[in-house]
Amino acid sequence: MVNYMTIIDKTTKKALISAQKDEITSYHIYKKLASIIKDPHNSEILLRIAKAEKEHFKFLKELTRKEISANKWKVWLYIFILRFFGLTFGIRLMERGEESAQVLYSKLTQIIPGINKILQDEEKHEEQLINMLNEEMLDYIGSIVLGLSDALVELTGALAGFTIALENSQLIAVIGFITGFSATLSMGASEYLSSSEEDLEQKSPIKAALYTSIAYFFTVVILIIPFFLISQPLIALSFTIVFAVSIIFTFTFYISVAKSISFKKRFIRITSISLGVAFISLIIGILVKIIFNIDI
Repeated sequence: MVNYMTIIDKTTKKALISAQKDEITSYHIYKKLASIIKDPHNSEILLRIAKAEKEHFKFLKELTRKEISANKWKVWLYIFILRFFGLTFGIRLMERGEESAQVLYSKLTQIIPGINKILQDEEKHEEQLINMLNEEMLDYIGSIVLGLSDALVELTGALAGFTIALENSQLIAVIGFITGFSATLSMGASEYLSSSEEDLEQKSPIKAALYTSIAYFFTVVILIIPFFLISQPLIALSFTIVFAVSIIFTFTFYISVAKSISFKKRFIRITSISLGVAFISLIIGILVKIIFNIDI
C-alpha cells in the first residue's frame, strides 16, 4: 500500500493518528456495551456499529502504520454515560465528539482512496443504526417534558409570589411542597387521561402518567430545597431560580443531543417563559401584600 503519510502535512498526520485512537476506543465502547445490555435488538445494533468502527480502525492503521491502543478512561466514562443516561443520548454524544474526525476525512477524500467509505459510514450508516434503537425513555420524552416544564413554570412562579407575600422561608417551603405534591398528582392523572384518549399501542397511559409525575415531583423537590435550608426568602428564591435554570439547561441539552434538535432556541424559550412567569408572580405577590395588608 502507498505510504500516504509521506504526502500529508504534520498536523494532518497527528489528526489521523488521533482519529485512529478514537475509532478503536469507540469499538471497545460499543462492544462492551453490547455485552452488558439485555435487549437483543439493541445489542445487535451496537455490535454492528462496533464492527464498523473496527473496520475504520483497521483502514487507518494501514495508513498510519502505527499500533494504537484504546483510551481506557474514555471507554469506562462512556459506558457510564450510556448505561445511566440512555443509549441514544450516549451514542449521539459520542458522534458529536467525532465531528473533527469527519472534517478530517472530508479533507482527505481527494488524497487517500477508500477514506470516503469511512466518511459515508460516519454520516449515514451509523445514524441509521442509531435511529433503530429501542428506548422506552425516549418514547415517553413528551411526558417527561410535560412534567418538567409545567413544574418549572408553575412552581417557580408560585414560589416567587409566596416569597414576597409571606416572607417566611419555612412557611413558603411547606406551602410550596403541598402545592407541588397536589400538582404532581393532578398532572399524572391528566397525562393518564390524555394518553388513554390517544389510544397509541406503543405508549402505556400508566407509564406516561408515571414519567410525568416523577419528572414533576423531582422538579418540585429541587426547587423548594433552598427554602428549607435558607432563612432569608429572597436569597432562597435566588437559589431556586439558579436551580430552575440548571434543570432547564441540563434537560434541554439531553433532549437536543438525544433528538438531534436545536439546543439554543429551546433553552431560551423555556427559560424565558419560566423566568417571565416568576417575575409576574413577584409583582402579583407585592400587590397582594399591599392590598390585603399581609404581615407574617
